[in-house]
Amino acid sequence: MSSELRQRRPYVEPESESVEEEEEGEKGEKGEAGGGGGARKSAGPGWVGAFFFLMIARYYSASYNIIHDCDEVFNYWEPLHYLLYKSGFQTWEYSSEFALRSYLYLLLHAAIGGPSFWFYGAGFSKVQVFFTLRLALGFLSAVTEATLVAVVTRRYGARMGMYTLGILCISSGCFNASTSLLPSSFSMYAITLAAALVLSGRRQHRATVAVAAFGVLIGWPFAAMAAAPLVVYSLATGGFLQVFCSGLITTICTMVLSVLTDRFFYGRWTSSVLNLVFYNVFSEEGSTLYGVEGPLFYFKNAFNNFNFAFPFALLCPLVLLLSSKRKYCKLVLAVSPIFVWLAFMSLQPHKEERFLYPVYPLICLAAASTLDNLHNIFPKWWKSHDILSFFTEAVKKIRPLILGVILALSYSRTLSLWYGYYAPMQVYHHLPVINDTSPSTTTTTVSTICVGNEWYQYPSSFFLSSSNYQVGWLQDGFEGALPLPFVQAEGGTRSAPKYFNNKNKASPHQYVADEGICDFLVELELDRPGHIYRSQDKETWEVIYAQRYLDKERSPAKYRAFFLPWAWEKSNQFGTYRLLKRIRKASVHSH
Repeated sequence: MSSELRQRRPYVEPESESVEEEEEGEKGEKGEAGGGGGARKSAGPGWVGAFFFLMIARYYSASYNIIHDCDEVFNYWEPLHYLLYKSGFQTWEYSSEFALRSYLYLLLHAAIGGPSFWFYGAGFSKVQVFFTLRLALGFLSAVTEATLVAVVTRRYGARMGMYTLGILCISSGCFNASTSLLPSSFSMYAITLAAALVLSGRRQHRATVAVAAFGVLIGWPFAAMAAAPLVVYSLATGGFLQVFCSGLITTICTMVLSVLTDRFFYGRWTSSVLNLVFYNVFSEEGSTLYGVEGPLFYFKNAFNNFNFAFPFALLCPLVLLLSSKRKYCKLVLAVSPIFVWLAFMSLQPHKEERFLYPVYPLICLAAASTLDNLHNIFPKWWKSHDILSFFTEAVKKIRPLILGVILALSYSRTLSLWYGYYAPMQVYHHLPVINDTSPSTTTTTVSTICVGNEWYQYPSSFFLSSSNYQVGWLQDGFEGALPLPFVQAEGGTRSAPKYFNNKNKASPHQYVADEGICDFLVELELDRPGHIYRSQDKETWEVIYAQRYLDKERSPAKYRAFFLPWAWEKSNQFGTYRLLKRIRKASVHSH
């Protein structure tokens, strides 16, 4: 459809939501997006097509995504391992005294992992359970994102739908967040679906608020700030009383289930949701004990994960405003959680990459919207000027090139993370298989794997091939609190080590008292002058497996951030991640 025809038949969004609004949303800009005349329905990614491509991307994420944060392991994978296998590491947040973590969140994932867990011991290993659970998370992510893409295609045209789909599939940020076992990822699924419901134009206000409430209370309560614009809009336009009751019922039901679950596992009446809020808001030190970052932390981090898509996302409201099309008002609303959340989180002293996860898919949508409407930043009268209209047409033509650069850099970022930091998830695959019992005795042989300063890269007990492996922490200079094995107790985790504390203070009980019990050793050797590594003792340790590992401190940021084959190998420095076995043992340990 030509620009003149579009000017004669402008899109007009009705004042109230109705069937007429839905029909207009489906039309969008059919001619330009679909490449045909006004009577032809625009082609683009429907839900099934979008889900197909997103599921492929999420499959690769489930298979190759690294674990980006030790909190994911020790606060979620390890307690989940305890629920399934009755062993795992416990952190102070899971002690009954503090009760900061929700077991309801874990139980939902334990239910997902149930079918694969049932096959454990019949050729289905624990690590396969791990990846099955990851794949289930990827499935949930793909479902919510496909819903968003389908709605965007229907309302705003095939091109914006394709741009959104492409960035969602390839962006390093969504690759990382989609299959992470984190409450922030769970909130991301809910906020993505809530945004899609707002955009759908089908009076889904009650569902929007219910989904947002469920995602926030099961996932991360602080994500309520990100969902706030969508909830406020639904309350204001969908009939306040009905929408409010929908959110209230969801909140009450979810909180009751959460409190009952906490009562069972913590042995007292408490609410992990409220405890988490009070700890972070009202405690004297709170999360700042674990580090603080400057106000630009999230901007730098988001650029790493989305490259040029992130500044495009930040420009989205301005570009859509300049387009002077009322149909984009709701689109601005849908992406507004990005700005609310970014402002709120940037003001907090303690910052971590995963805290921005709830708005990752909306960043993709905002970037796609900017790219699709980039030519609209020029005044409309330019179109009637022979010379100036050239710039408008040129911008239209280079949009695929810009998208290609964004996708190429995103893929490069993902490759850099995988090539540089995947070693911790591979070394444990090379542990020898230990039988549950010795052939000549009824006693169980236990082997101890010792880990030093690399404790925070431990990929979880799902990677231990046998229940007869135990992990111990070596004293290598770390003075903070470390997780310890769950205390077996009726009713879950009512018992916990007495020296757990919320001040991040170490206890001598958290370290291996005698290094002589270490049967295996996991160690990262870096080029640090004067530092002595245990692996250098060739008479005591032999190497079972070794893989290189990117030395972040000695590698320039511009080369390590993105995988550029001609520069990445040459310009970066690497250490060696090793799995070692003791050559000579003083005694055989058993129980």
